[in-house]
Amino acid sequence: MNRPNLWAEGREIVLEDNHLLVINKPAGILVQGDETGDEPLSNKAAEYLKFKYKKPGEAFVGVVHRIDRPVSGLVILAKTSKALSRLNELFRDNQIQKTYWALTGKPPVPEAGTLVHWLVKDVIRNVTKAYPERHAQGQRSELSYRLLGPAANRYLLQVNPVTGRPHQIRVQLSTGLGLPIVGDVKYGFLNPLPDVSIALHARQLQFQHPVTKEPLTLTAPLPDAPHWDAARVNE
Repeated sequence: MNRPNLWAEGREIVLEDNHLLVINKPAGILVQGDETGDEPLSNKAAEYLKFKYKKPGEAFVGVVHRIDRPVSGLVILAKTSKALSRLNELFRDNQIQKTYWALTGKPPVPEAGTLVHWLVKDVIRNVTKAYPERHAQGQRSELSYRLLGPAANRYLLQVNPVTGRPHQIRVQLSTGLGLPIVGDVKYGFLNPLPDVSIALHARQLQFQHPVTKEPLTLTAPLPDAPHWDAARVNE
């Protein structure tokens, strides 16, 4: 029996132990199933675990958080119910430090700062709108950003979201700074990328292991995509 072709050896699987499976998700893959019926990362992970450990039944895979389909980078999956429960608490209490890298067409002004908006999700259209003032239906959303430097004809930003809202980084950079992410036509960039991804990558996660209590800093290599080539000097 051949191993399922799920991820490249040693690249997409960033960490695996008895409780966690952390994946460097390629852009274009759903984290959790939706109305499209496309196979999500959670199913691929269950297939991988079932094969690796020769499980007679279904493997447990708990989805702790999600990143958007066109976004690449780190996704934590729980292999045990204990880990799932404790990771949910860590995310709920903002005990997980998240770092993203994003490419934009212009540099931010100012080069570093904090953005606060109230975000309202339109579920039917699958878009989020950012309001600069308190909104009755909005969720307060905060992130910090700084310019890391030019990347060919683009600019590389580091973004650290404090909250975790749908499309938060995408809409806050576009609305707050006038800087849609490269390829993100939904939020104002003019042209899509050839692979229909957007240039947003969940680069690093820092948190305490939910079971062993060990401090973890996990980093995901950039995707093998031409639009990221000039940013690799920052890895």
